Amino acid sequence: MTAPRLEIDLAKVEQNARVLVDRLAPVGIGVTGVTKAALGSPGIGAAMLRGGVQGLGDARVPNLERLAGLDGSPSRTLIRSPMLSQAGQVVRTATTSLNTEAVVLTALDQAAARDRRVHDVLLMVELGDLREGIPLDDVSAAVRHVLRCDSLRLIGLGTNLACQNGVVPDDRNMAVLSGLVENLESLHGLVLGTVSGGNSANLEWALGTADVGRVNDLRIGEAILLGTEPSRRTPIAGLHTDAFVLHAEVIEVAEKPARPWGDRAQTAFGEAVARTGTGTVRQAIVALGRQDVDLDGLVAPEGIAILGMSSDHLVLDLGDRRTAIGEELAFGLGYGALVRAMTSPFVTPWPTP
Repeated sequence: MTAPRLEIDLAKVEQNARVLVDRLAPVGIGVTGVTKAALGSPGIGAAMLRGGVQGLGDARVPNLERLAGLDGSPSRTLIRSPMLSQAGQVVRTATTSLNTEAVVLTALDQAAARDRRVHDVLLMVELGDLREGIPLDDVSAAVRHVLRCDSLRLIGLGTNLACQNGVVPDDRNMAVLSGLVENLESLHGLVLGTVSGGNSANLEWALGTADVGRVNDLRIGEAILLGTEPSRRTPIAGLHTDAFVLHAEVIEVAEKPARPWGDRAQTAFGEAVARTGTGTVRQAIVALGRQDVDLDGLVAPEGIAILGMSSDHLVLDLGDRRTAIGEELAFGLGYGALVRAMTSPFVTPWPTP
């Protein structure tokens, strides 16, 4: 089999989805399965749906197009604010989109009217992480704007935390979201059926709080795919953390000095690496580089240490492990590493999901 190769266990993805769906159901929260780290893979989307998620979400329109052919025509949510230039594609491909900008909402309305369809909208609210979101004082005006659009349907509010600046979802900021929903319903005489409280980072709050308020949806990707909680990158009890395993081939093994010699400057990627130690190390090179996978989140096999990575070479300290040329080594993946591996043209997903 070819390498590098990303082996995917769809049964584990399905089981992770099922466990989270079952844990959140008693508190009234449904799950939107997010496929963006998996390049909108239909196979992975189908596994999430078999696990009970109520719909799928992705940040890119082409990924949502890949998901459109799944059985049952599941809801597809564009979880990044639409590009103005893609308004027509968005209403044709996504059943719902998350929005912050009036000019984009107008373009979506016009595109939906041309196609004689109604497009569902969630307005995103800024609660402190300083990525996307409408300031609290401006949300009511945004609601009025959507209500004036004949081809848009306002179905709820959402927010996003933990991604840009690591702001943790908690009772305080989630209560602000719930309170805002109720104020807007009273002010505008409407019912907001979906309150999307955030992403995988919300799980600890959602499963530990005494009251989830109006939050009834979470957009979950990392926890389903990798079985980890993103705020601290810790495993979630009862979930598989090895649904994705990256296999790569050893192309050199040699005994080499522990420390380089000669005048030193930056590496190929602008880093100043300090290698320490004395004597020699059993060093291996694996045919894997930054064009294939992100070094951040790449987990070496037990007993092996990563010494560095360039575009197409991964350098390892083998320790006591005996390794031969042509042998494959299996690496675990964190979120950043998974995103890069799934989008690299040089990494073969297996089976093709």
